[in-house]
Amino acid sequence: MVREDKSTWKANYFAKLVSLLEEYPKCFIVGADNVGSKQMQEIRIALRGKAVVLMGKNTMMRKAIRGHLDKNPDLERLLSHIKQNVGFVFTNEELVDIRDLLLANKVKAPARAGAIAPLDVIVPAQNTGMGPEKTSFFQALSIPTKITKGTIEIIQDVPLISEGNKVGMSEATLLNMLNISPFTYGLVVQKVYEAGSVFDPEILDITDEDLKARFMQGVATVAAVSLSINYPTMASVPHSIVNGMKNLLSVAAVTDITFKEAEMIKEYLADPSKFAAAAPAAPATGGAAAPAAAAKAAPVEEEEDEDDDMGFGLFD
Repeated sequence: MVREDKSTWKANYFAKLVSLLEEYPKCFIVGADNVGSKQMQEIRIALRGKAVVLMGKNTMMRKAIRGHLDKNPDLERLLSHIKQNVGFVFTNEELVDIRDLLLANKVKAPARAGAIAPLDVIVPAQNTGMGPEKTSFFQALSIPTKITKGTIEIIQDVPLISEGNKVGMSEATLLNMLNISPFTYGLVVQKVYEAGSVFDPEILDITDEDLKARFMQGVATVAAVSLSINYPTMASVPHSIVNGMKNLLSVAAVTDITFKEAEMIKEYLADPSKFAAAAPAAPATGGAAAPAAAAKAAPVEEEEDEDDDMGFGLFD
């Protein structure tokens, strides 16, 4: 098979990228650091029929997008995010589903000297199976050990590498000696493009309940501020009406002024016994009880007294 020349390959790449931008309204910008060709092939297979992965040189991707800005000016928002080792994942499916597929396709990898640690690495307490001659190696890394049955044992968990730091040669050698592969690599979603907007992938985890809660929190804040400065708004008017009604009822309760809503309050104040009638029945706790309830409770108390007079205990 004859391989196409460089200019033809570039032209075909530009045409493919432009066609994908026209066909798919949504895409991810993904980082591809430490992703090998075999893993990339597995990712393409997992996304087959749901999404299209396109990698390439940053200069070529920017050039293709700039040439397409006259048809879709919103694509200009992508240009500032095309840096370092990135690519595109185009899709028409739900973004959350495709994001989950990308995160699921990761492989374990050993720590390599010079690599940036994507997470904290802790060496667990364990028997290494190594001979005492390796003790100085562990001492150089400030790892507490002891000799158990002729082998080196790490006596406690040791933080070895912090997230964001470079992996040193000694740390990489130790992890390889212990057969620990602490890192996982795959396509990392850096930005999401949809309907002309570019946003962080964390926004995909926001649910309707989260939006409702934040909205209600904002409404409550607006209402509180409006009430504090006596400035009426849609959020504060219901509270102002309720507070105003409370003030009117308070005035009516201590004066001869009356109106429909205050009639019940005046009626209860004129006859306090109605408060007891309106209160829900509750078990007697030493306080005053309704006469009817006391009358019904009397026979029960007499029966209990008769039982007590029998002179028997539960275990007699």
